[in-house]
Amino acid sequence: MIITTTNMIPGRNFEILGIAEGATVQTKNVGRDFMAGLKNLVGGELKGYTEMMNEARRIARDRMIAQAQSMGADAIVGFEYMSSEVAQGAAEVVAYGTAVRFVQ
Repeated sequence: MIITTTNMIPGRNFEILGIAEGATVQTKNVGRDFMAGLKNLVGGELKGYTEMMNEARRIARDRMIAQAQSMGADAIVGFEYMSSEVAQGAAEVVAYGTAVRFVQ
């Protein structure tokens, strides 16, 4: 599966199948959330949250790919991520793009 942020794939013609998307909402455990609060006092990277967001992006991307494959797609163009805080310590990540099938 080719995934690109561009709207074209050089040298390939394709037909649009529709929007493919995947989403997840992730949260950290209370212990890590407490440690992150302490880190706010001294500054620096919140590694637990970085790991959480990396995992959330992977899950959302994998779900998007699965949906595109179920549509018969060869690629996803215009790929993007979106994230938002849905509750304190919980983030939603959405991966989306246009599922396409290659044509001659």
